[in-house]
Amino acid sequence: MNQFSAADPLAAWTLVDIPLVHDRRGSLCFAEANRHVPFAIERVYWIYGMSGGMQRGRHAHLSVQELLVATTGTFDVHCDNGFERATVHLDDPSRGLLVDSGVWRELDAFSAGSVCLVLASGPYEEQEYVRNYSTFAALARAPLRPRQARAPLRPRGADAG
Repeated sequence: MNQFSAADPLAAWTLVDIPLVHDRRGSLCFAEANRHVPFAIERVYWIYGMSGGMQRGRHAHLSVQELLVATTGTFDVHCDNGFERATVHLDDPSRGLLVDSGVWRELDAFSAGSVCLVLASGPYEEQEYVRNYSTFAALARAPLRPRQARAPLRPRGADAG
């Protein structure tokens, strides 16, 4: 059974607008938990210093949602929920990509000097990651349960307690 704990039965991704204030002093973007970001923010990190041809991501989260923002420069995010795939080009600090749990993501095509800011709904926990695509695909394509009965995904052999 599909146990990814996404907001919808089929894990998804969507672009979201981030508030922007612009005046003669420059521009300011901001995001508040449970207002502009649909979750409590438990972790913030940023990725930078990528050179041409580098890839980041290459994993899915079992229960964590993330908002990815290109604060500087540009990059592509390839999203895959086991049934659909799409590439989203991020190039505007006032737009972010909300990625549900249960979505395989790969980041690439980083422009020089790009920075990817990530707001996450959970802390870093290695057991929260699915890092093997075959494992991800098997979990994502398992039959869906009713939404109200969903629980976080657990790879086979994971301790139930």
